[in-house]
Amino acid sequence: MGPAWDRMGWEGFSGAVRPGSRASRSPTRALSPPRCAVPVAEGARQQPHDEGQVVALVVGGQQHGDALGAPRHGPYRGRLRPRSALRLVRQYDIVADCSDNVPTRYLVSDACVLAGKPLVSGSALRLEGQLVVYNHGGGPCYRCLFPQPPPADAVTNCADGGVLGVVTGIIGCMQALEVLKIASGMGSSFSRCMLMFDALEGRFRNIKLRPRKADCAACGDSPSITCLQDYEAFCGSSATDKCRSLRLLPSGDRISVQRYKELLDARLPHLLLDVRPQVEVEICRLEHALHIPLRKLQDKDEESLRRLQKRICEEKQGTDDQTSLPVYVVCKLGNDSQKAVKILQELPAKEFGSVLVKDIKGGLMAWATKIDSTFPQY
Repeated sequence: MGPAWDRMGWEGFSGAVRPGSRASRSPTRALSPPRCAVPVAEGARQQPHDEGQVVALVVGGQQHGDALGAPRHGPYRGRLRPRSALRLVRQYDIVADCSDNVPTRYLVSDACVLAGKPLVSGSALRLEGQLVVYNHGGGPCYRCLFPQPPPADAVTNCADGGVLGVVTGIIGCMQALEVLKIASGMGSSFSRCMLMFDALEGRFRNIKLRPRKADCAACGDSPSITCLQDYEAFCGSSATDKCRSLRLLPSGDRISVQRYKELLDARLPHLLLDVRPQVEVEICRLEHALHIPLRKLQDKDEESLRRLQKRICEEKQGTDDQTSLPVYVVCKLGNDSQKAVKILQELPAKEFGSVLVKDIKGGLMAWATKIDSTFPQY
């Protein structure tokens, strides 16, 4: 299975159960994500609510408290940082993590290992979700499975990839169930396997995990991690779930949406290549664009490359054969398009002819805000 960070993650919170509380009626408090208590909803992910409602949603709501032994709840407002994480985690018996960025996942996992606490980890992206319990019952910790973080440009977050709110709800309920099972002494079903949920197929499946690694830097027999570190530096990315603007290309290989609009209005020969996933193209698209998903280019899909080659030949008709055909690549935000440009620049000229490949900065969302206000934003 591919790295979890490349597939999953949702805007969420880290929650915890107080030590010394009665298992089935334990008072709870919410442990915040890297920024505020729990981020307010964005778009169609969740029903709109304000921050006060969010806290009630996290712990089940004070209005139901009497039946549950009067649970207590309250947010920690502020970022979860290395200097405070261990102190906070030590106050609780169980930690639930739903954060949407790699640095925070490493931070929370290392803190749980150092504090000896089980970590109920949930994540979701698009129509898929997954759940695993780390550092519990002899099972692995997060670092056992992922000793090193992924490249920053390989991570897809919810703001970039999208997530269906129902999926986060299902995984969140499963997390709550695991927390209750651990707190009541029944143990967890997912300390040695990972639960995978496919909302499109309506299917659950389990993937067996390897056991705790004896040489793990965090939970191994002779761990090298004895204190929390700078996780943003370790991961090479920010502890935030907001979209990151990558800079993978020199400025000469990129053009603005305003410049592309000028080229379009002048009817200059060119090819526009849309590299977004099919599900995003179905939401909105520029009609004259050729659609080939980035994944197809990365996999060197033969059918996709034939389509690209054919379209380049068609666009070159009526132009000077000695002139390079401009190929402009677009995606949602201008990140995936840069990756595609680097792939296309390596295409053999003998098969594809002379082409000049550039990325459109800011992607279609920049087009929507700066060129066409009627273009859908998602």
